[in-house]
Amino acid sequence: MKKVALVTGASAGLGVEFARRLSKRGHRLVLVARRKERLEELAEELGNARALAFDLSGKDAAAKLLTDIEVHGETVDLLVNNAGFGLIGRFADLDAKRLRQMIDLNVGTLTDLCRAVAPAMIARKCGAILNVASTAAFQPGPKMAVYFATKAFVLSLSEALHEELRPHGIKVSCLCPGPTRTEFGDVAGFGGNGLFDRVAMNAAQVVETGLEGLDANDAVVIAGWMNKVTAASTRFAPRSVVRKIAGAIKY
Repeated sequence: MKKVALVTGASAGLGVEFARRLSKRGHRLVLVARRKERLEELAEELGNARALAFDLSGKDAAAKLLTDIEVHGETVDLLVNNAGFGLIGRFADLDAKRLRQMIDLNVGTLTDLCRAVAPAMIARKCGAILNVASTAAFQPGPKMAVYFATKAFVLSLSEALHEELRPHGIKVSCLCPGPTRTEFGDVAGFGGNGLFDRVAMNAAQVVETGLEGLDANDAVVIAGWMNKVTAASTRFAPRSVVRKIAGAIKY
């Protein structure tokens, strides 16, 4: 079986940077996202990657993806759970089906993929999982309520898996970026926000921080000193204050 690094959401933003950095590290890659042309262009650029156009928000997505990997004689040595999206708007006004799709992708498929790769990693006594959450994981998010909640789940799950899998020689880290220059804002509905653009980090910086944290097997990796301060501050302020501040943010 050929060991591969599986990168989800690999057609844009952080996913592209993860693919490039891991390729330079010598990993053989399986790149997964919906946009086939972008994936194939990236795979051709890297030379050691296989592109798989696939909708990870669909039913039984993780099982179907792992079946494809097995058929190709591959086994996942590194899982980068990067696929996900957000939506801005009042909870009662947002499209219910789209919200459910977000939960299925950000939470459901991520969890299924972790569960799918863990047993083989335990058997080999090696492997690594990097789950991409957000600094949104540290507080509730009025006007992005479901997105913030999904990232809180990812953080909690990742920290638990870090402890469970560490005795088996498996690294698990949760990367929590703050604002980052990717297509995320456009999809979520607040592209071109002046404040967001001024404080945003570039994707390459975030990815490098995430991989360095995974190398060190840090359970939680926060990219950028300002984001670290912001995340830490939520531990000491009353929850009533935290949620009001979060709700006052202009996207």
